[in-house]
Amino acid sequence: MESRNLDGLLVIGNAEHNPPMTYLTGGGHVSHAVLLKKRGYPAMLFCNQMEREEAAKSGLEIVPLAVVPIRQLLKDTASEMFIRAGLTAGRVGAYGRTDVSAVILALSELQNSLPRLRFVGEDMDDNIFLRAMEIKDQAEVERIRRVGRITTEVVGLVADYLTSRDMHPDDEILLDEAGAPLTVGTVKSRINLWLAERGLEAPEGFIFAVGRDAGIPHSVGNPEDLLRLGQTIVFDIFPAEAGGGYFYDFTRTWSLGYATPEAQQLYDQVKTVYDKVCDNLDLNAPFKDYQRLACEEFEKNGHSTPLTNPSSVEGYVHSLGHGLGLNLHERPWSSLSADESNRLRPGMVITIEPGLYYPEKGLGVRIEDTYHIRPDGMMERLADYPYDFVLPMKKSKN
Repeated sequence: MESRNLDGLLVIGNAEHNPPMTYLTGGGHVSHAVLLKKRGYPAMLFCNQMEREEAAKSGLEIVPLAVVPIRQLLKDTASEMFIRAGLTAGRVGAYGRTDVSAVILALSELQNSLPRLRFVGEDMDDNIFLRAMEIKDQAEVERIRRVGRITTEVVGLVADYLTSRDMHPDDEILLDEAGAPLTVGTVKSRINLWLAERGLEAPEGFIFAVGRDAGIPHSVGNPEDLLRLGQTIVFDIFPAEAGGGYFYDFTRTWSLGYATPEAQQLYDQVKTVYDKVCDNLDLNAPFKDYQRLACEEFEKNGHSTPLTNPSSVEGYVHSLGHGLGLNLHERPWSSLSADESNRLRPGMVITIEPGLYYPEKGLGVRIEDTYHIRPDGMMERLADYPYDFVLPMKKSKN
């Protein structure tokens, strides 16, 4: 706060699915809350009086208020809250997730009653919370590790389910339990169930894309698409603790039964780049150096990359990775345009995820794991899982 010349923080919204509020309160079932922190003083949490005991679990000073929507809370009692927190003058950063219109109205009225306050915004990719969240303590890392363990368990269940299917003998389409063609939508329903049974959720969705959709990096997959042998499947799963806690991010690319030579070649090239990047990660190096390395290696094999063609929709089309925590995407950033402050430092949790994409050929490949940069500088993969591209079927198509 001092380095950013902030005298106070205002955080608004629920304690769940709201990273700034979760970070300061620990999460939990607290809704329509307002958190105020004056620099140099403990934070105060103004909450619905019906949730006072849930709010008290945060360990913060709790001020229960009448049961009203947050827009009315801000409108009717904002001045009293700021005075109670000792914030009557100075620069206050505003954060959180709630209705923007209500916040603008409330802050405009608040400045009329407390004219010495000045509310300021920040770059969403480099705000005070993303800076604070960059470095994880051991407890945070262990929570991410647990999500990773469950994530890879679910990925294993998906692999077992797919490879255990019967197939139509003529067109190699997989069949569900009822003997009907197996769809992407059916598989995704099972994934959501398996996550929920293990205490995770997918607030940002996930990617299970086949064929042409596998060649579009953020296509989540068409629910009506059918699963068949020899088709690339990009499975990018990024669940979080239920209630909006810590995320994990993980991708494998599969081809069931067999792979075409072209798909196998793409996979081998992505795996080679993945291995080279992981083998060369150095403490305190700019993250973007490894984006450059990935681009250079892919271009040696004739693929377009952001290094020479930032607008390309084929080849390697995205950045190498990102930080991970209460947000799915957070600092440090790896894009070629990222500033030098995005360096690999002890305590960070990052993803490494190179890929190649050719949608018109029905081909896409991505490999991704999440790593913890340990205090000793070692890069630790937080969940292990095989890198098999071709998954042998357990049942004959005959």
